[in-house]
Amino acid sequence: MALQRPKGTQDHLPGGSPKLSLDVSASAFRHVTDIAQRVLERAGAAFIATPIFEEAELVTRGVGGSTDIVRKEMFRVYYAGDHGGFVLRPEGTAGIVRAYIQNGLKQMPSPLKLWTHGPIFRAENVQKGRLRQFHQVDYEVIGSSDALVDAETIWLMVEVVRELGLSGVGVKLGSIGDPADRETYNGYLRGVFAPHVEQLSDDSRDRLTRNPMRILDSKSATDQGLIAELAVRPMLDFLGEDAAGHFGQVRAYLDAWGVAYEVDPSIVRGLDYYRRTAWELHHANIGAKSALGGGGRYDGLAAELGGPQTPGIGWAFGIERILIALEAEGIELPPSPGPLIYIAALDAEYVGLAAKAALSLRSQVRAEFGYKPQKPGNAFREGERRGAVYTALIGSDEAATDTLAVKHLGTGEQESVRLEELAGFLTPDS
Repeated sequence: MALQRPKGTQDHLPGGSPKLSLDVSASAFRHVTDIAQRVLERAGAAFIATPIFEEAELVTRGVGGSTDIVRKEMFRVYYAGDHGGFVLRPEGTAGIVRAYIQNGLKQMPSPLKLWTHGPIFRAENVQKGRLRQFHQVDYEVIGSSDALVDAETIWLMVEVVRELGLSGVGVKLGSIGDPADRETYNGYLRGVFAPHVEQLSDDSRDRLTRNPMRILDSKSATDQGLIAELAVRPMLDFLGEDAAGHFGQVRAYLDAWGVAYEVDPSIVRGLDYYRRTAWELHHANIGAKSALGGGGRYDGLAAELGGPQTPGIGWAFGIERILIALEAEGIELPPSPGPLIYIAALDAEYVGLAAKAALSLRSQVRAEFGYKPQKPGNAFREGERRGAVYTALIGSDEAATDTLAVKHLGTGEQESVRLEELAGFLTPDS
């Protein structure tokens, strides 16, 4: 039997592949990252790339030992002489903050805006849009606690999906306060849930001791039913004066800029490093699991990783989730560009000339050639199949006069072009 790819992974296929949906299209992935790059770099973000595996301690300390990611979903990396001290990254922020500390990026202009994209690994139950290897676009701002930075960060996430053409999206905005606020809230939650501990799932019983806020993020229907039955008060009710003022400033900026959002008291976020502002981006047409991504402020993360106290905020969205939403809205992405010209030889002795002509153009345009001689009709059909704008032929007459017979496949116009003039003919404005 032929080998298969691992469960929960996908092959990203070239355009024109059979049974191609957006979430397995390599060109669709490229389109999303190109749009993100354009929007984020116009805002001053610089690209960063970190390893796809990190020390397990980085994830445990950064993400939080009480999270499902650390307790259930990490892929450990083993090699000769090692005993699983590394993990495939289950999210991007901790690695970026580690790189910021380790490489002295504090010396760069502050706040420092960074963005990246790449694979993320979690041992999740596989379903549509939930994979074990998935891909994210990630944006981080390190070095400022200003509410204006929060608002701009949210605006940029909305702007990326707007540039992609999505309309059925909405921001759910909340705040999880400062550490003291969270401690007060966790005390309240322990008091609420302790009398009903037998009704909680095994995971939530453990969270009741470690971090009760995680109960609110439980995937158990029984837990969620109990939360509703007990009418558990939201974190927003426990914000201190500073955190409440910060949240109000963020909202004021978003209101002034016309960014639509819904205040959602249930926003908790699944990672322990968050502080104050937290939000999720949802899409109305992709089912119950409608979150495309989310973000929040993480002012305590750098210190938790052994660096100086440094504020930060960021977001990530799943590229596969974005592509599912694009497909749900019927948005057609730009087709994969083909070569500007396809060059074919009519006889075997001229195949080398066709190759030489194509190679001479590649410093300026995408040019392809046929590796075997072709009849004119077959050459034109092959050029169309590849998405070329022009097809050029070289036969005995063209070889004798150092020319090519160049046909525009859209208009059908054909003319003879000298080899040394071909680049100028194809790119007249350059």
